[in-house]
Amino acid sequence: MKPRQKLTGIKRLTKALQHSWDGLAAAYKAEQAFRQEVWLACALLPASLFVNASAAGHAILVASVFVLLIAELLNTAVEATVDRISQDEHPLSKIAKDVASAAILLALVNLVCTWLAVIFIKPRFFG
Repeated sequence: MKPRQKLTGIKRLTKALQHSWDGLAAAYKAEQAFRQEVWLACALLPASLFVNASAAGHAILVASVFVLLIAELLNTAVEATVDRISQDEHPLSKIAKDVASAAILLALVNLVCTWLAVIFIKPRFFG
């Protein structure tokens, strides 16, 4: 078997971007939660433009949305990996999936708290 050639430069970047796009498409196709969060992002990101906040406040709002999407992608990766290894119930598989799910919960709590803080407490900290 011939060893894989390492790509460099633009070819490497192009390939990496294609893998990233494939990952986003796979998550969108396979995971209802990711689809729902993408649509939430489609609503919240434009809505953030109408929030009376500083540039830092807007950045925090946008970051909270992307943290949720990133957490969901990592959750999907963990679930796929665990399922690929074995469909059998195992305590370590349960821990892996539960911890990844907990990351989603924390990302959602972060998003809600961030938006509430920037919208309602902004004059003091974010204005």
